[in-house]
Amino acid sequence: MKKAILRVLVYVLMLVIFVGGSGVAGYASEQRNYWVAPSEQPLPSLHSVKVPEHDPNKPTVAVLLGDPTTEVFDFMVPYQMFAMTEAYNVYAVAPEKKVVSLTGGLDLAPHYSFAELDQLLQGKGPDLIVIPYIPMIDEEKYRPIRNWLQKHEHSNLLSICGGAGNLADAGLLKGRSATIHWQFFDMFQDRFVDTNWIRDQRYVDDGNIIGSAGLTSGIDAVLYVISKQQGEPMAEKIAKEMNYPSYHFVKNPKVDPYYVDRSEIVYMLNQAFQWNKKKAGVLLYDGMEDSALITIFDTYAASGTTKVYTVSATDQPIVTKYQMTLFPRYQVANAPQLDKMFVTGTEAKTLAADAVKQWEENGQPIEPIYIHSDKPNSFVFDAPLEDLAGQEDVLTAKYGAKRLEYRANHLNLQGKPFSLEAFGILILLIVVALLLAYYVDRRFILKKSACCFLKKREIRTNG
Repeated sequence: MKKAILRVLVYVLMLVIFVGGSGVAGYASEQRNYWVAPSEQPLPSLHSVKVPEHDPNKPTVAVLLGDPTTEVFDFMVPYQMFAMTEAYNVYAVAPEKKVVSLTGGLDLAPHYSFAELDQLLQGKGPDLIVIPYIPMIDEEKYRPIRNWLQKHEHSNLLSICGGAGNLADAGLLKGRSATIHWQFFDMFQDRFVDTNWIRDQRYVDDGNIIGSAGLTSGIDAVLYVISKQQGEPMAEKIAKEMNYPSYHFVKNPKVDPYYVDRSEIVYMLNQAFQWNKKKAGVLLYDGMEDSALITIFDTYAASGTTKVYTVSATDQPIVTKYQMTLFPRYQVANAPQLDKMFVTGTEAKTLAADAVKQWEENGQPIEPIYIHSDKPNSFVFDAPLEDLAGQEDVLTAKYGAKRLEYRANHLNLQGKPFSLEAFGILILLIVVALLLAYYVDRRFILKKSACCFLKKREIRTNG
């Protein structure tokens, strides 16, 4: 009986060490690379950061940035949408005025620190604060964000995706109704029991606090706020300019909710066992569309299959269409070897012409992909999700849409049915673990048992 238990333990331990250990290490590494991906380059001076002109007759929208990181969609898309209206002063604000990173590895600078914005507004606070998901990784660095939110708790507050967790942490959702990304829902419902968490709505309106569920649900919430403050024609205009196909959710946010289920498997395996990550560059150029840029990070990089690098034709900061200042991590002359180079935005063939020319003249063998210019009438996430299906597999792209809470039944997803690499490496590790366990079992356990049996029989015979 003891030998049987020992044999089972050997097989279990080999599976845990080889399969579990590799999986945990791979998953942890990928999560760290995506969520906390600070630049390894020296931090530049911020004297050249362009700040949108302040109009005291317009309401002010402050979109938060965390340190060291903020979810890329949650920040950039609401920022662009409010700026598109031209009806607001829209600023990126952070505890300090220094370069910070968005998830996936996009570096940018805030327009103002908290203290600078408070001084500009003469202490009255922004008219609206947008709270993206800001991971609470470092308490010392995060504390100023919590304090600033509490200081301005009477402003209008709009949480995007996991940003509701930041509001709850600040104690601002006690006795209020809210929603959050479906991946976080159960965790925050258990943690903050004094909040009425609503699972089946893309956004929830509770007085001065409006909260959205995951990612693209934030588009609905922003459009809802714009419709309330600037009128529905303005909201419809912004949705049309974005080619956003789900405006009906703005009028009725009720949905059949998503849950953590077996669809998570492809995400977990890609994170844990996709060892051969693709390397994709995204070319930064002045005047580029803010939301188009971030689609590369929140599809490819977020899938666990691709490492994304920002590349520029200049060593100077890049200023986007809506006046965000970006800092590329590489120039065309020192760019790493890439599998793809994306040039984002519907006007990229015109606006990025000089940057692309320098890319080609530098002898780079990878032909640029105009991921949005070739489909100018589509929502910005359509082409990246369809391309991801071809690059990786259909399951990965479908999960990508689910993660974004993008109910995109119109997408044409073509490719392998599932990730051959992620599933294949898992199976290979299982086989290797079982073979090693079999060797240990035969070499040490069964052989020892056989020797003991023969020795006992010899004693009995000689005795």
